[in-house]
Amino acid sequence: MAQRSGWSHAGVSNGYRYEFEQPIAELERRLQDMQKDPARDPQALKALEVQLEQLKRKIYGNLSPWQRVQLARHPQRPYTLDYASGLLSDRVELHGDRLYGDDRALVGGLGKFEGRPCVFLGHQKGRDTKENLMRNFGSAHPEGYRKALRFMRLAEKFKLPILVFIDTPGAYPGIGAEERGQAHSIAYNIREMARVKVPIYICVIGEGGSGGALGVGVGDWIAMLENAYYSVISPEGCAAILWRDRARAPDAAEALKLTSRDLLQLEIIDEIIEEPLGGAHHGAEAIVERLRGSITRFLNLAEGLPLPELLERRYARFRRLGLFTTKPASAPLPPPAPSAPS
Repeated sequence: MAQRSGWSHAGVSNGYRYEFEQPIAELERRLQDMQKDPARDPQALKALEVQLEQLKRKIYGNLSPWQRVQLARHPQRPYTLDYASGLLSDRVELHGDRLYGDDRALVGGLGKFEGRPCVFLGHQKGRDTKENLMRNFGSAHPEGYRKALRFMRLAEKFKLPILVFIDTPGAYPGIGAEERGQAHSIAYNIREMARVKVPIYICVIGEGGSGGALGVGVGDWIAMLENAYYSVISPEGCAAILWRDRARAPDAAEALKLTSRDLLQLEIIDEIIEEPLGGAHHGAEAIVERLRGSITRFLNLAEGLPLPELLERRYARFRRLGLFTTKPASAPLPPPAPSAPS
């Protein structure tokens, strides 16, 4: 087994809490106060620990789609470079699209996964305001997608598998990005990824927003973390269009069928990777090991397939998406009567 690089995650389990997590936060505060009390009752302490565990299972076991979207955006959630650090040894990050510049919202480079040389790439957000501005909040520009394609060409040249981590609210929609060919860059990547001649593993680790995700989202196996989401539009954007009210984002999240369970049922994704109770930021090391197992299984399968079969399966996989059937509203019209001879 290859030597694994060290990894320290910036997030901590008792950090930022959403509104639906406040009962858990309150019980945790009570537990901490009791643990600090020298005269604490061991039985009462144990009872409070049991109560906290039950509350977590009740809340996190019944999350709504909107609550999962919130967890996907949690500021302490692991990002692409965290996973790359945990999964890969001998990492070398590469920069620039060789045409315009280096987009820090989309990162990637070379590394070794369990001794296998590979190429990795993915969206990267920041941990604070300064870094988020530098990373453009994970929303890539055209040069980011061109950089990603450059990495894929490198992988193809040296016959290296590609690992992709998706985590973006969407591609950057600014005027400059449009002037530099944002739509073309995404569409071109989608076409080219369909025929890249090496195995491509993809995992949605947080937000999977629209074309920003699709620009690096064509592959042979698409996994998704349990509390990630993958959607044609953000819930807020959908609510603003349908109801002219962004406050109805929870309703939009329900309608969009954007959770991992919905997408597995619809056969949009291939695998759900279970997260620790409360989200990936409550046990990132466990997620890394589950990802390691998923990637290993995929590579063992993909590397045993002839290249034409691998590409045919990839093509067929995406051609299957979006199939549906409709029931006729009424019986079909009878065929016309034959015309009388003249």
